[in-house]
Amino acid sequence: MARGPVPKAEPSDFEKQRLANIAERDALLKKLTQEAASAGLYSASPKGNAPNGTKRSAKPKQPPAKRVKKEVDNTPRRTSSRIAGIQADSEVAQEKAEKEYQAARELDRQKRQRQTGDLSFNDGSSLIGTDVILKGVATPYQRTFDEDDVKATTDKDLKKLRERMSSLELWDAWDPSRIKITPERIYTMAFHPTTTKPIVFAADKLGNLGIVDASQTSPPSLKAENDEDDPEEDEADPEVTHIKPHTRTISSIHTHANKPETVYTAAYDSSIRATDLQKGVAVEVYGPEDKEEDEPISGLDMSASDPNVVYFTTLNGSFGRYDLRQSPSTVELYQLSEKKIGGFSLNPVAPHYVATASLDRFMRLWDLRKITKKLPALVGEHESRLSVSHAAFNTAGQVATTSYDDTIKIHSFGVGTRSGADALENMHTWKAGTTLDSDVMKPEVVVRHNNQTGRWVTILRPIWQRYPEDNIQKLVVGNMNRFVDIFSADGTQLAQLGGEGITAVPAVAVFHPNKDWVAAGTASGKLCLWM
Repeated sequence: MARGPVPKAEPSDFEKQRLANIAERDALLKKLTQEAASAGLYSASPKGNAPNGTKRSAKPKQPPAKRVKKEVDNTPRRTSSRIAGIQADSEVAQEKAEKEYQAARELDRQKRQRQTGDLSFNDGSSLIGTDVILKGVATPYQRTFDEDDVKATTDKDLKKLRERMSSLELWDAWDPSRIKITPERIYTMAFHPTTTKPIVFAADKLGNLGIVDASQTSPPSLKAENDEDDPEEDEADPEVTHIKPHTRTISSIHTHANKPETVYTAAYDSSIRATDLQKGVAVEVYGPEDKEEDEPISGLDMSASDPNVVYFTTLNGSFGRYDLRQSPSTVELYQLSEKKIGGFSLNPVAPHYVATASLDRFMRLWDLRKITKKLPALVGEHESRLSVSHAAFNTAGQVATTSYDDTIKIHSFGVGTRSGADALENMHTWKAGTTLDSDVMKPEVVVRHNNQTGRWVTILRPIWQRYPEDNIQKLVVGNMNRFVDIFSADGTQLAQLGGEGITAVPAVAVFHPNKDWVAAGTASGKLCLWM
């Protein structure tokens, strides 16, 4: 029996749609080609030739388009059945694709799922150093020394000293938030040496110098009215004298007892100026002969016995000695460090000894009586784990430093922690050029102290009371918890000063040379004063 023709299979819906898409695309392409040709934008001429047979002019080369990084799409994708040799419309292909898609989704879900167990990233050691984690975290207004510590003191003399230092009260004529002594962040401060009344100097990062007479009182009439209404409404601010002796950050202020009418300032603009407080004139007493030379000055000091010679250090690591009565060309410069010297001081009683603190992590002791190979004799040095911010001498011959390793170190150079003039007497026995062993240069006292000021707070520096009336060596230093700490020469904490209205870290803290007056300044240019 003869078979008839096999009927042609009807195309699937998918195939019908595909063919319709192709036809629609071809029709659209043809239409666009015709419109472009009629507008003169398209020609069927061979590639590289213009319609009239002439060569096509070269187009200006365009810069390559900026590549935009595409986000990675992690969405699971189906695999090709055609490549796998499976008929597209078969149930086998659909089942295979569905299994692969579900497996990929499950894998992606597992990767994103939160892990609830403990995770171990190494062999158990600290990732960034235990000392970094446990130290240097400021807790505003949390005291580390308070009345309970004073009451618990069993030593009668120490308890009496702690009670006296802790009894210092914040100057209450104005709220500390209203005593703006400088326009910008305070970098350095000093008291005038007079003991008749507290006069405070403060200098900021833009070269401004502020002067406050803390014997002034707020107007009683205004104060009485404000107590009844708004305490800040129409209240008169304290009188502050502002001058601008420098164009850049003032790094140091010094007053000499033999010239009480003059205040010396050193700055990053490479100059030292003497400001006459009576005439109101600031005279440049030192600056490099070449005005284009950049030698930012980081510290300034003077011998108590000689008001005509200034000593200074620079951010470039040099140390200078200059006689104010001579020309700047006579300055003696010594390169003491490859990195910046952040702070230094002369021994107040034996000024030929100089202590420097530098970014290279060293506190060094120098003897100016012997100069060899264009350098003062190096008596000795001590290396800290991180940079040393400042080195301050007291009249007993001890040196206190602050460092970014979160310590206050007190060096007595081998005589122990006994107070008095032990360290100074020991120094008097040293001959010019004496060298000390590293063990002798180690600090006798190490006090743990948060010195992590960061970018916006001025570096913490220890400042001794230069000539204490009670003959007890004391130093003051800012506290990151918004207090000011007072320590004795053996590292014993004597007080922690604070008060209502202190809203920022009083980082720059100084003692009056004789009186138990403490001033501190903040990054907003505000003054805190305890008396």
